[in-house]
Amino acid sequence: MVRKFLSLCMAGLMSISLLSTSVMAQDAPAAASTEVVADEAAQEGSQTFKDRFIEGDPIWMAPVLLCLILGLAFVIERIIYLNMASTNTNKLLDSVEGALKSGGYNAAKEVCRNTRGPVAGIFYQGLDRANEGLDIAEKSIVAYGGVEVGRLERGLSWISLFIALAPMLGFLGTVIGMIFAFDQIAAANNISPAIVASGIKVALLTTVFGLIVAIILQIFYNYLLSRVDSITGQMEEASIGLVDLLAKHGAKH
Repeated sequence: MVRKFLSLCMAGLMSISLLSTSVMAQDAPAAASTEVVADEAAQEGSQTFKDRFIEGDPIWMAPVLLCLILGLAFVIERIIYLNMASTNTNKLLDSVEGALKSGGYNAAKEVCRNTRGPVAGIFYQGLDRANEGLDIAEKSIVAYGGVEVGRLERGLSWISLFIALAPMLGFLGTVIGMIFAFDQIAAANNISPAIVASGIKVALLTTVFGLIVAIILQIFYNYLLSRVDSITGQMEEASIGLVDLLAKHGAKH
């Protein structure tokens, strides 16, 4: 009985494996065809986008495209800068504390000098003025922290400008397109869809592209603001830790 049961189990497992193999073989062409369809759809969408851009009149679409290019340039620069400005504040604070215990203020400043980021710069300014008293060091930390926040926010105003400018340029193209359409109606002395279609198309396309550019830049702008707020919070927390550390070190000496 046991042998019959084992043989039946083996036969069942072999049939299941053969069935799954056949199903996978049938699904493979389907997956490949799906990828081909997706690639064709992407190429068709890209070509449609180019055609719509040309139909929208390059005279009015080019400024909107320029806003997108310049805005993305500022976005990329800010992303790189903020990534370089990120620092492990807890690790830096531990390193500064160890350097203070072993070599004093000079050793701690050397640690800050070899660490990149605004937090290290704030630490260096505080340690540089620590010999003049805790109050002077704290004021130096606060003052230099404001400078570093200004550096973090540099360029965000330009991104905000392009976010506002892109839809305004799109609306300008809309107004010009509608004026062009009414001029055609006046010249033909006839309200016909064929006459006004081109002007209205220019008006709508410039508006659409302007809004698309504004939406794209707005997403990146909010992301950059969140990164700036995060780094600013780290700076404030680390500054409080440094002041406490300087107070303990000063009390011991």
